[in-house]
Amino acid sequence: MALWLVRAGKSGQQEDVALDKSLAAIGWEDLPDLSGTQSREDLEQLYRQVYPVEKPKTVTNRVSQTWAFRQRIKEDDLVALPLKKQPAIAIGKVTGPYKYRANASDGVLHTRSVKWIRKDLPRQSLDQDLLYSLGAFMTMCQIWRNQAEERIRAIIDGNPPPPEPNGGGDGEPTPDLEEFARDQIRNHLGQNFKGHELARLVTELLKAQGYQTQMAPPGADGGVDVIAGKGPLGFDPPRLCVQVKSGDQPVDVKPLRELRGVLQSFGANQGLLVSWGGFKQSTLKEARSHYFEVRLWDADALLDAVLEQYNRLPEELQAELPLKRIWTLVPEE
Repeated sequence: MALWLVRAGKSGQQEDVALDKSLAAIGWEDLPDLSGTQSREDLEQLYRQVYPVEKPKTVTNRVSQTWAFRQRIKEDDLVALPLKKQPAIAIGKVTGPYKYRANASDGVLHTRSVKWIRKDLPRQSLDQDLLYSLGAFMTMCQIWRNQAEERIRAIIDGNPPPPEPNGGGDGEPTPDLEEFARDQIRNHLGQNFKGHELARLVTELLKAQGYQTQMAPPGADGGVDVIAGKGPLGFDPPRLCVQVKSGDQPVDVKPLRELRGVLQSFGANQGLLVSWGGFKQSTLKEARSHYFEVRLWDADALLDAVLEQYNRLPEELQAELPLKRIWTLVPEE
């Protein structure tokens, strides 16, 4: 058995289909049904016919990925899907062979059936070396270094994972350094901004965006950690009520409904619910129907705000979160 990284589109455009329909999928929609390809050489010939202008190195790379998806993945192997819409990893078990969905209206064509075991495993619950491997700059590949499969299986089974091995393995694909850096910053935030400190960070981010703010003291807060408004005195709209949840687990719909319930009593017209552990699918779906009333920030959205507003944050906060902008070359997939 093995552990495979299988992404759902560069921007996560196939995530919902994959999770809702119990599928793992790859792109390359121009490729026809691969069921008839009996060897890697057959697939390479087909690929060159469909993509005649691709560079030889690109052809070799993508044929290897496609053939692995078509042939090398076996039933009961694990699939890891890093989600783009929330800072989480979906983990599933492969339950069937390659299948081409010829009449798919959603554009998802090349698939394997998967039973998703965890759809919202927080990224911060994984060790950094596992995140490094799952950040490979490829659509799909096998993840094997540092006993990755055994450790992931232990996590989803609710057992203590084996200790992180000393050293590492060679041969895995080049990681996405941007994703690796985001994981490092996210882990730093998770370790150093817990509880009331996370509310303080959110308060400073809102100030950097031009809000006048008032933060509740530690302890009972009446369902609101921060109130914020625009204008010199904070009287102007939008006027916000902010609730901050610093736990590591995804929150359900209850905090969302509670936040909506207190808006009027605070004279606010909009709410912001911040959850470091992310949100359950039921919460995300309910929030869509209140798009113009409430916004959700998970760890990724909070990190985006930090990176966008970093130069406007107080010096003492920057000292607690020392960041440096760098440039790096983007490798070919």
